[in-house]
Amino acid sequence: MADPVGTNITAPVDLRQHLDRLEARGLLRRIDRAINKDTELHPLVRWQFRGGIAEADRRAFLFTNVVDGAGRRYDMPVVVGAMAGSEAIYAAGMGRPASEIGQAWLAAIARPIAPLMLPAGQTAPCQQVVITGEALGAPGGGLAGLPVPVSTPGFDAAPYLTATLCITVDPETGVRNMGTYRAALKAPDRLGVRMATRLSGAGGYVHWQKYQARKEKMPIAIVIGCAPVIMFTGPQKLAIDLDEMAVAGGLLGGPIRTVRARTVPLDVPADAEIVIEGWIDTDLLEPEGPFGESHGHVALEDYNMSMRVSAITHRAAPIFASIISQVTPSESSLIKRVAYEPLFLSHLRDHLNIKGIARVVMHEPLSNIRKIIFLQFARGTPRTEIWRGLEGAATLQAQCGKIVIAVSEDIDPHNADAVFWSMAYRCDPRADTLITPYRSGGHGPKSGGGGGDSTMLIDATLKHPTSPLALPAQRYMQAAKAIWEELELPRLAPESPWHGYELGDWDSLWDEYAARATTGGWAENGAQTFARRRGGIRPETPVRDVGEAP
Repeated sequence: MADPVGTNITAPVDLRQHLDRLEARGLLRRIDRAINKDTELHPLVRWQFRGGIAEADRRAFLFTNVVDGAGRRYDMPVVVGAMAGSEAIYAAGMGRPASEIGQAWLAAIARPIAPLMLPAGQTAPCQQVVITGEALGAPGGGLAGLPVPVSTPGFDAAPYLTATLCITVDPETGVRNMGTYRAALKAPDRLGVRMATRLSGAGGYVHWQKYQARKEKMPIAIVIGCAPVIMFTGPQKLAIDLDEMAVAGGLLGGPIRTVRARTVPLDVPADAEIVIEGWIDTDLLEPEGPFGESHGHVALEDYNMSMRVSAITHRAAPIFASIISQVTPSESSLIKRVAYEPLFLSHLRDHLNIKGIARVVMHEPLSNIRKIIFLQFARGTPRTEIWRGLEGAATLQAQCGKIVIAVSEDIDPHNADAVFWSMAYRCDPRADTLITPYRSGGHGPKSGGGGGDSTMLIDATLKHPTSPLALPAQRYMQAAKAIWEELELPRLAPESPWHGYELGDWDSLWDEYAARATTGGWAENGAQTFARRRGGIRPETPVRDVGEAP
């Protein structure tokens, strides 16, 4: 479709269009057998993150036959993994190739597009059904009527809303914030909401503090299921005074359609699936948790915000959306990583003018992208630039960069073994490691410890020429791969490095030796080395020390 300002919109404008596209691309699985939302649904999807399945093979799951632990059957389907089950799924939600995601974020932040309010009297899709009053608190009604999964069966204290877009407004400036905060079902008309006190200041929490100072309840609208570009803004750490609905418009390429909520003074995405409206108490807090958190541990009970639901509005036949979080990799880590990495790279390359910086990679499995960051530099980058890059990555965000490791361009930062290899052979811990104190513990379990931490910076780049990597040269490995496939041997998944390459300490004479060795001419090599014999030296004496080529 074309947006009102005339540009072509390529991103899906609502969740349904997104799911249609995922299914057309083979990125969505429909599950029609009965699945228990309290015990089976999240564990089933979890296996594609913990079952040795490659990211490219992950899919979104649409469950059409949902039941619960009490035997209730729901007529509302549940989708999981549709926001960021893989980079391909995320890219589909952005309506652009994965290679353009970083630039799209930078452009949207620089050039946001204000939302467009629906005309008065026009019914928004998200308000085709409106539930208010006594119907909210009725047994089996209100929140109890939604098929909210239990995310971490065996540990979570309740079903939780996880794929949330929590909309609040600064009571002083009117600036809107959209955050992704977990919300526990407490009663058919009550939620326990965790607006974490982030180091960088969660917008919703800052708003809550202002309403508390005014002795007023805080209005909130929790959106479940909407255009991915809107959902993607929730987990990002954008400037607190930036209207994130406008940033979402920048990502979309046109204004987001909005409508006034029914019972709270907030505007919500008109094409959403479900909107939960209500008021958060600013006088009293309620115990919330345990819940499996995105840092990979179970968050134990804490006093958090209590929300009284004033309305639930939804489409006539809504789709409920949930995300996989907890131990990483997960949706909640990937949805951040694909945006954080280009933002960090832009900060280092464009704002700090770090020379030679090529890539920023945040380590996702188990460590949850925040703690460990790899910086990839071009060969020959001055060490002064490498250390500026290390310090810049460690200080951009308070919760990111506890351990920052610099590697050279031949090292694949996604391969931890390759990084360890680089540290083993290219890093002198005395000269190439810096540990600084006074870092906050950041996003992590609260059990034990004092909350303080430190930062470790490691320069594991290649600092001088060295001999080639001892694997067959690329052309021989490629030829052998063709034979492997001809023989129909097990499918290969090449691991970097999979061929040898030069690292600066090499001579053309040795190229000649290698060429003869592969064509049966090794005896000629032996004749040449026989002529180069020398006396008065020891076996450990390098050839070059006796003044002869190579």
